[in-house]
Amino acid sequence: MTDTFQRSCAHWSEAGRAEMDRFYALASVDYKHLAEGIDWKNWFEERQKVVGQRNLKLLDVACGSGKFPSALKQFGRLSEARILPVEYSLLDPSAFSISETRKALFHPFHCSAEFEMTLQALACEAGAFDIVWATHALYAVPKEELQVALERFVFALDGAGFIAHATTNSHYLRFYRHYLNGFKDGSGVPYSSAELIGKTLRALGVNFRVKQISYQNTALENASEQVEGYLQRCIFDDTIGLDAMLKNSETGPYLNECLQNGIWHFDQQVMLFFLTVAST
Repeated sequence: MTDTFQRSCAHWSEAGRAEMDRFYALASVDYKHLAEGIDWKNWFEERQKVVGQRNLKLLDVACGSGKFPSALKQFGRLSEARILPVEYSLLDPSAFSISETRKALFHPFHCSAEFEMTLQALACEAGAFDIVWATHALYAVPKEELQVALERFVFALDGAGFIAHATTNSHYLRFYRHYLNGFKDGSGVPYSSAELIGKTLRALGVNFRVKQISYQNTALENASEQVEGYLQRCIFDDTIGLDAMLKNSETGPYLNECLQNGIWHFDQQVMLFFLTVAST
């Protein structure tokens, strides 16, 4: 059976654009909450003070379609930040994703290096980047590979890291578990959780603090096409329609709980990890 990572890669492609657009009709709010979650203007100004009079170097891990930098442009006040241009490097196993994010970048972000690979395979100098972040990016990293992935994350960083990831109680992880049980007989690779990321970072001896945010992805009941595309993207499976999901003994009861008074409510709990790493 094709595993979670392979299916996710197949959906990050031009062929999956329509589904991706339906997904972000609901999921763009994820990045709005990240952009409004902290004072990014001040955060970047502090990073600039640390490195002095040179450009900051940033690595975006599993950059997706550039929704986080787009949200920062709209909600993060970066245009007001007193910083030099940021050398923004892109990492993703999908060339489609790298291209999409490249097109989404804006001043002060300027595209620098591109790495078409997984985080686990990243080869760079130790402490090559002042900032490394991964926003809703590590779900498809299998549990047995997560330590290696985070080791590469830490190895590449000399400065400040940021990881945003959903908890086990979030819609993304809950619905995916129901999907595996209801359509895959319980087999398949589950999504990695924020709790597992925290445990792995502690085992690596990384200094970090955590902030948790909660919110909902919502849609009207009659927005069936958008909701179907959103849910298909949540599981990286466009072979199963909304009707089949509602009739399934595992996903059906869960989705019925999410539909209240004519509105879909998908509850999200997200941990924000702020890492401090000094390269040796």
